[in-house]
Amino acid sequence: MANKEFFTYKGKPLVRCGDELYYGSMADRFVIRMQIKSKKDVNGLQVADKVAIQLLCTDPDLSPRKQIVKVSEKPGLFLAMDIADIWLRRALSAEA
Repeated sequence: MANKEFFTYKGKPLVRCGDELYYGSMADRFVIRMQIKSKKDVNGLQVADKVAIQLLCTDPDLSPRKQIVKVSEKPGLFLAMDIADIWLRRALSAEA
């Protein structure tokens, strides 16, 4: 079986499935989930307009509701990625 490589952003895996993006490694204690809530048309291209961000704990023993640590919504993917990176780095450095 071939080792699958993921796209990365600032050294962390970034995986997209439809309108959901996951940022971070599932092997770490925390990961970010971003959901594209709405899109707008810019010169014939669909661009994320509203993005919900969640900092999740990857502990499988927690209920799905308790896995959610932080929640926010940002206008656009650029701002969402910015806050996602900050949250993930802080969460991972706090546990070390």
